[in-house]
Amino acid sequence: MSAGRASEGAGCITWWGFSPARDLLSTGPVRLEEDFNVLLVGSGDPRHILKTISGLKDQESLHVWVIEDSMEVVARQLLLLYLALMPKESMGNNEKTEVFLEVFGNGEIRSQTEETLRRAASQLTLSVTETLEAATHASLNTTLLKFKERDELARIFKLWTQPRPSSSSSECAAPVLMSTAWDYRVRQHLGTRYDSKKSCFEWDLTMKLHEKGCGVINKQQYAQWRERGLAFEMREGVYQRTNPSLLSSRVFSQKGGKVSFRGYWGDIVSSPYLSFGIETADKSLLRTQNGQHIKTAQDISFANVQELFQSLSSRRGCPTTSQSDAKAEEPTPAADRNSATINDLMHLNGISVTFLPSDSLHKLPEKQKYSHFFNTIYFSASCVHQLGPTMRQIAAPDAVLVVELAKYILDLSKEQVAGFAEKVASVALEAEFEAWRDEESDDVHAVFVPQRK
Repeated sequence: MSAGRASEGAGCITWWGFSPARDLLSTGPVRLEEDFNVLLVGSGDPRHILKTISGLKDQESLHVWVIEDSMEVVARQLLLLYLALMPKESMGNNEKTEVFLEVFGNGEIRSQTEETLRRAASQLTLSVTETLEAATHASLNTTLLKFKERDELARIFKLWTQPRPSSSSSECAAPVLMSTAWDYRVRQHLGTRYDSKKSCFEWDLTMKLHEKGCGVINKQQYAQWRERGLAFEMREGVYQRTNPSLLSSRVFSQKGGKVSFRGYWGDIVSSPYLSFGIETADKSLLRTQNGQHIKTAQDISFANVQELFQSLSSRRGCPTTSQSDAKAEEPTPAADRNSATINDLMHLNGISVTFLPSDSLHKLPEKQKYSHFFNTIYFSASCVHQLGPTMRQIAAPDAVLVVELAKYILDLSKEQVAGFAEKVASVALEAEFEAWRDEESDDVHAVFVPQRK
């Protein structure tokens, strides 16, 4: 664990993606189906799920299948989806957007957000431990995971719900403080440059992110995130409670053996603003004055996520009769606000999200169910090495393959970013996919279609 490792900036676990949210069904050639199956490999967060749902027509249905290499990432995806699905009776859209972004991008959160997170974790524990055959919620389906993976999820959720030990308590191990864990990573990444860290932060912002077209990322907000992991501070409050969903374990070699350390091992350079905060269809949010953006990536993230949540509400299905009757008879007590059971969550018409075992990618071609099954297959930059020739067997004849490129991984040089794009094209070609060309192709994602034989 030597100091000053440039490659450490992106981290070793993907808490958020290195690209903006994409409607994956409008990426690539136009398709005429009305029932879509989308496979996400290593997407890290639900941004593409939410964005793709928002683009669906009323008569279309979407089934998303998710593979992550870590149950810690699966647990966080489930948490973020849970928050997104909370009904307006439990939490208004403005507040839900704030809480979602807070949990999504802040190492430290407010006490009331911590309470919402704990209640969600308790419900998710019940969901993964008590559901054997049928999912308790179509968008939180963990029934296909292995038993040991579901046990691991339950263990993670239990960690999130543990009360903070009092100063007099000697029974619990000392909790990981995000402030300490974050500063350790910054020191490790910068090494001897730590004493001039503010200049380093500014250089990464102006010479890298701004040069890559992310001018909406505000200098003060980015510096605060780089300094202490606080990306979204949308209302006055005390952000001092560790966000447990951003903690994970990492194994290091030490004195001939292996030791596991719990801490913050995600991105500390590129920022969570990339997922929702650098693109928008509302051009008024991109206006500049005297060369400076009037709105920030935080503002754009809020507007985009709020709009995505409104799209979810528009697909909301009717609750069962018994649930509906109960709701009609009893007004929601104030004490129950900001909490919802799995059954209270919005059920979305024609939408399902299913989590697959972490080692399942190369087993899917062996199963008849998945033969030429997926209309879109998405690979994150960190999972490109898993893209192989068997992908053609699970891709529908008119499938689209979308691969995240390395544009926003800031520790890479321009030559390395270009080399990565070339490698992606080569790997896709070996898997019998060819580049799809159109006027809208960008340097953030590479888009491929099956080779015509």
